[in-house]
Amino acid sequence: MVMGAHRGIHTGTAMTTEALTLTQWLSPAYPVGAFAYSHGLEAAIGAGWVNDGAELQAWLSDILTDGSGRNDCILLHTAHSGQVPLQDVNAVGLAFAASAERRREALLQGAAFAKTTAAIWTTDESAVIYPVAIGAAAATRNIDPTLTCAMYLHAMMSNLIAAAQRLMPLGQTEGQTILMALSPICEELAQETATATLDDLSSSTFLSDIASMQHETQEPRIFRT
Repeated sequence: MVMGAHRGIHTGTAMTTEALTLTQWLSPAYPVGAFAYSHGLEAAIGAGWVNDGAELQAWLSDILTDGSGRNDCILLHTAHSGQVPLQDVNAVGLAFAASAERRREALLQGAAFAKTTAAIWTTDESAVIYPVAIGAAAATRNIDPTLTCAMYLHAMMSNLIAAAQRLMPLGQTEGQTILMALSPICEELAQETATATLDDLSSSTFLSDIASMQHETQEPRIFRT
């Protein structure tokens, strides 16, 4: 085996610096507080709209392809490209927040990500929403935007599945099976949105948006959104 400069890592593998950096940024251990947000899922489960693993997978698939997942990819790609001023990308992203909680979720995670990343990698600490902050940081580090989008969506789905496991009967194995099934969609969306512009933003996941609005007054509750 031909060894690289770092002991235990050999050349020609997918264990690149880019992948390792993204793994760190999108890890549950990265201090953005992702565990505190359910993206309206808590309200949806409470209302009986999501009751089992199959319904959860369908719900999350729709979020990816027709809702905030796809939009976040477009925002991330646009922020990475640098062709539109970062604050303009951020303003459009905020305009697409379907509720006060969605806006808060995106802003607080974005601010936390930017603060920590700037302290370690000397990236921009501008207060922008989460996907915009990640796109801008990835550009600074010359990290491929398509890989960034795919891993961002995968982490998003992983976090929401973990949230669902706190709210409904959903075993670890079933949760990981759902994540595996959603992984190809994450990859496809990352590739499909690579040439998209802000004009391509749209959403038709109305029930998810309603859930996020209803969660604003839900009591008791576990999650912030």
